[in-house]
Amino acid sequence: MLIHEDRLFPAESCARDLAKALYASIKGLPIVSPHGHTQAAWFARNEPFPDPAMLFVQPDHYVYRMLYSQGIPLEELEIGKPQMNDPRKVWRIFASNYHLFRGTPTRIWLDFAFHQLFSLDRRLSAATADLYYDSISEKLRTPEFLPRALFERFNLEVLATTDSPLDSLTDHQAIRDSSWKARILPTFRPDPVVDPEFAGFAANIAELGQQTSEDTGNWRGYLNALSKARARFRFLGCTATDHGHPTPQTADLSTAEAEALFGRVLAGDADTHQQELFRAQMLTEMARMSLDDGLVMQIHPGSVRNHNLALYQRYGRDIGADIPRPTNYVDALRPLLDRFGNEPNLTIILFTLDESTYSRELAPLAGHYPCLRLGPPWWFHDSPEGMMRFRQQATGTAGFYNTVGFNDDTRAFLSIPARHDVARRVDCAYLAKLVTEHRLAEDEAFEVAHDLTYRLVKKAYRL
Repeated sequence: MLIHEDRLFPAESCARDLAKALYASIKGLPIVSPHGHTQAAWFARNEPFPDPAMLFVQPDHYVYRMLYSQGIPLEELEIGKPQMNDPRKVWRIFASNYHLFRGTPTRIWLDFAFHQLFSLDRRLSAATADLYYDSISEKLRTPEFLPRALFERFNLEVLATTDSPLDSLTDHQAIRDSSWKARILPTFRPDPVVDPEFAGFAANIAELGQQTSEDTGNWRGYLNALSKARARFRFLGCTATDHGHPTPQTADLSTAEAEALFGRVLAGDADTHQQELFRAQMLTEMARMSLDDGLVMQIHPGSVRNHNLALYQRYGRDIGADIPRPTNYVDALRPLLDRFGNEPNLTIILFTLDESTYSRELAPLAGHYPCLRLGPPWWFHDSPEGMMRFRQQATGTAGFYNTVGFNDDTRAFLSIPARHDVARRVDCAYLAKLVTEHRLAEDEAFEVAHDLTYRLVKKAYRL
């Protein structure tokens, strides 16, 4: 078997039996995916996925990052090409190096998809590469493997994409206009127009002004344009924003100070400190807008993005060269929290790549401020071990009900069921441990399992 039915459950028999019972009670619940990076175009056009390499290798930075770390050039993997010249060759490279993923969550996700979706029961390797490629290719040509059919097969109730404020959202509109009534929602990601270090920042702001008929050359017009852009997203079902800032630094400048700072960053005259101050001010401005329009804020800080300069210059952003760094939340968030922290109608979901902050900073903050919730383990930590460490470090102070369930945060569509399955199993293992240690009643564990899987995410994201 590629996957064992008791995977990720405790080794001790009593706890394992309870974890299995808990899992059985929530296994069939719908998947709510409130944050991710799949493409609305897949579902608007509903065209077959082209080939296994384009489906499993090209969109998944977890995959090609590992291969690159072992000296395999991205050119050989044809990363960044809209259409591969030799996808079978790329697949063979991937298959020949599948051993590199031993012990990683990527291996769990891939084996789940290979077994559950494509009925493959032999391990992927150089010897089975063509068997896999041909079997997957054959199924991808059938109606059952079209994007909309897979969406329904996965029991997805909600799927959120992540979109620039400059995006036309025509694919989202096309889905809404079709007879297919699936909930695929945009998420407002304003980085291109709030981060002075983003490529084309000034041009992006000018385009935002054109789209919204606002004069974005001045502070007031710029804020009005952002509000209008958010309203356009909300019209298409958006319930959340997402902010990928280098840090969670916030600020609360006066109007005159903010106007002057905006002028400097727009002119390209801001130094590094002023650029960071502008991003900090914009987090507070986004919180103010969220209090007005009800959009939930997500803050994903702490990544040194595009760390490999040569790859960034050749391939652009998001090529797998992002590295976590230490993050200070207590001081960084204080200006925003001084202004809005006690607002019960505002929801800000905090994520971290710095696990040392779980028990020291994030759990105490979320365990006090009404507006704060803790997002699940993210990116480098969405592994079984990372998920368990999160529960162990955060639950004692924040409890379960200041967390928001699970986000898969993926570009790899076929990994979504696998990722949610891992999260459900780990949570059930953790709850079984609490029950067997007589720290939680069994009936409460069943209720919490349901909450962590389904109810908390719908409540937190206002779905």
